[in-house]
Amino acid sequence: MELSLDEVESPIGILLLAAGGGAIHGLDFADCAPRFRRSLEARYGAVALRAAADPCGFSGRLKAYLDGDHGALEGIPVEPGGTAFQRRVWAEVRRISPGITRAYGEIAASLGRPSASRAVGLANGRNPVCLVIPCHRVVGSGGELTGYSAGIERKRWLLAHEAGARGAFPERLCGAAPARGERTAVERW
Repeated sequence: MELSLDEVESPIGILLLAAGGGAIHGLDFADCAPRFRRSLEARYGAVALRAAADPCGFSGRLKAYLDGDHGALEGIPVEPGGTAFQRRVWAEVRRISPGITRAYGEIAASLGRPSASRAVGLANGRNPVCLVIPCHRVVGSGGELTGYSAGIERKRWLLAHEAGARGAFPERLCGAAPARGERTAVERW
């Protein structure tokens, strides 16, 4: 399998975007690159990632989202793989509007499995297309921020960003641009 790979700068770290066939197959933070690659290889076996600017226009839409157009990610085709239950969870999570949160238990109940909040959390943790499948919008039953594989600080920033809050975190939390002569994640593939 060959996929196009792009890096997208964000205030909370560089994002790696893998796309092909008109869909996003992977989206994760560059400091989570080993997990990103493992997820792709678990679904497709050997994967060739080729550097490409703005594959399928998805990088531009991601930048628009980060610039405040919270609807920019809606309707983007994704190929996340996963079990039937995971795909149901991810489809339900995609229905959560920007600026809104839902509890793990609420999602479980909406899927007809009210006692499966833990399974919803596990599915969220295996989401290979962060932001587009907005697992950051899923919170604990009391509204507490729990379980975001890229870090609670990023989850907090994303929720504040969608709520319109500015300055909740430093302009650049992590994932600064590489120093002169240092290879980017795309170049390392």
